[in-house]
Amino acid sequence: MTTPDSARLGHKPKLSLSLLRGALALCLSTASLALLPTAPALAQAAASAAAEPDTSVLSDTLTYDDIAKQTIYKGNIILTRGAMTLMADQLAIEQDAEGFQHGTATVTERARVTIRQEDPAKFELMVAEGVRAIYNGKTEEVELIGKAVVNRYVCGKLQDSVQGQRIIYRQKDGTYQAFGGSDSATRDGRVRSVARPRANADAALAECQRKSSPRK
Repeated sequence: MTTPDSARLGHKPKLSLSLLRGALALCLSTASLALLPTAPALAQAAASAAAEPDTSVLSDTLTYDDIAKQTIYKGNIILTRGAMTLMADQLAIEQDAEGFQHGTATVTERARVTIRQEDPAKFELMVAEGVRAIYNGKTEEVELIGKAVVNRYVCGKLQDSVQGQRIIYRQKDGTYQAFGGSDSATRDGRVRSVARPRANADAALAECQRKSSPRK
């Protein structure tokens, strides 16, 4: 199915694009190690610490500006938190006067910023890519810009896909928009969305469950 130059769904998308928001939100809340949390943030962190996975950030350099409340990671960034991985060449995180955090992941050497989120229980993998990835902590929006693609795989088989120049996910109302343009991931510059039948995903899931189950 191919959509017009922009597409908006008023319901939660099948692609579970909330993973995008969650991934970048995790980057901001945990990768910005030098930003001192407020008392409420400390209390919240203490309450959920046992359930939260560790975060690992690999980069060539890290620069923190206490006055500007900004942290910048540069060079072959690999951020891992639980089943989520973000890969980029630069990750800039800053905090505004209201305490909201905002982040931008960009590339200089890699083709695109890549966010991977796995759900082992469902044998599901989400891969989101764009030349830039921007997170707005105040509006709770994630925007992929430039050759933007979001793919969902089940048992290694592609099930759903959205491609365009920009893909915006709005966490507050569970909606998203995809826009076409000259820098779209599609050849004709339009938005393209593909949703395969649910039976395909169910069959792929059953196959992986069968292969992973212990033999009697």
